[in-house]
Formats: sequence, C-alpha cells, structure tokens
Amino acid sequence: MPSSQPITILTLGDVVGKPGRKALIQHLDSIVEESQADFVIVNGENASGGLGITPPVAEELLALKIDVLTSGNHIWKHKDILAYLDSEYRLLRPANYPEGTPGRGFEIFSQTNGVNIGVINLEGQLFMNPLPCPFRKADAILEELSQKTSLIIVDFHAEATSEKRALGHYLDGRVTAVVGTHTHIPTADAEVLPAGTGYLTDLGMTGPTDSVIGVRKQQAIARFTTRLPSSFQVARGRVQVQGAIIKADPDTGKCLEMTQRCWPVEI
Repeated sequence: MPSSQPITILTLGDVVGKPGRKALIQHLDSIVEESQADFVIVNGENASGGLGITPPVAEELLALKIDVLTSGNHIWKHKDILAYLDSEYRLLRPANYPEGTPGRGFEIFSQTNGVNIGVINLEGQLFMNPLPCPFRKADAILEELSQKTSLIIVDFHAEATSEKRALGHYLDGRVTAVVGTHTHIPTADAEVLPAGTGYLTDLGMTGPTDSVIGVRKQQAIARFTTRLPSSFQVARGRVQVQGAIIKADPDTGKCLEMTQRCWPVEI
C-alpha cells in the first residue's frame, strides 16, 4: 500500500478470560477482513481467567492477527509474566510505571508496506494505582516517537472518564488516536477531535455480555449487597467483540475517521 493511502487500525477492548479468547480465535480473521484492518491492537490484561495474562495466553493471542497486546493495572497478576515482558516487545505494560519496571510501555511497529506505527500504553491516576503522571509521561515519549513516525495510537487504561477525556484533548493533534480501556463498558463518543486526533473514552470488552463487566452477575451482585469478600468467575453465554476502527493518513498521522464497533459472535 503506498504511503499516501489511508491506513486502517483495529483496536479491541479488554479480552476477558476464555470466552474472550475463543471469540478472537474463532472470529478475528473475519473481523479483520470485514474492517480491512492493516494493524490490530488488542488489550489483553484480563485474558487469563479474567484477571492478568500469562505467557502461554499471550502467545496464543499473538499467534492470531494481532500486532500488539496492550495491558493495564492487572498485568502483574501472574508473576511469570515479568520475565516475559522483557522478552516480548509485542506485549506492552503501562509506560508510566517507575523506572526499572519490567517490560516496555511503548514501541514502534514496522509494517510490510513501509509504514511505522507507534503504540503507547498509559495508566490513569484517578481511582487507580498511585503512579507518575500519564500526561507528562506522554510528553516525554512523544519527544522520541514523533521523530520516527506520525502514526501513534495511545491506549489509556483508566477508570475516570474525565481523566480519559482530558488526555484526549491534551494530546489532540500530537497523536493519531487515544482510546480508553479498563471499564469494560463501551462509550458512545467516538469522534475526531478538532486538531485531528481520533478519540473514544472506552472501547468496551471482548467477553461475555450477560455479565457484570465480564464476571458472573450473581457474584458481582452478592459483593455489592453483602459487602463480603468473594471470588469472581468469568461469565458464560453470549459474547461480543467491542472496539473501534481508526482510519488515518500515514503521512500526517491525522485521524480521518473514528468508528465504534460491536460484533456479537457465537463461540
């Protein structure tokens, strides 16, 4: 594809447990074909049992048509992921963790058509871990990435919609798109911001929809009504693949079109 042709990037929300993985194993090829995606970004931080990701599960997902896995605060659940993060550049952890944390928080990925795409993973501060400022960390990363590519996608793994929205406007015109993850609930605000950055507050999830953010609804209700500690299990039943399709100009890095999508699938 000549660099003057738009590039299409598919971004999918948090994969929740085995149902989410099966949905991608069985249906990602057709979703990629339908969306005509040139590059695929998937948040995988809940892919193993609904919390965290293990090296075997990461390998399973990366064997699909997935170019990069992003993550978030649950990436540290399984200790064997620590060494894997250092060895597998296609699995990112949030970039605004302290210096010396295993893994990397951003990377540049080269496509066969000669287009380079930068991906940045950040974690929010509101109602989350006490981490360094994601806004300032984005500034520092962009000093490096913007010299190497104009196409840059940010996965902002955060709880507060206000913080996500603020980062979108903060980075407007400096990155191709900012997409939110973490809440597992898709928002209805896909748009191209005034300076050309695509934005969506939350992609949603790839997982069971007859649930409370992917876990069995009876267990979630019991936690809220009794206030007693309890374990959660991934729900069963209907599954949806939720995310967004980003069309961008590879020469300018501007987002041309931002479309929210949901694919109900059978597994």
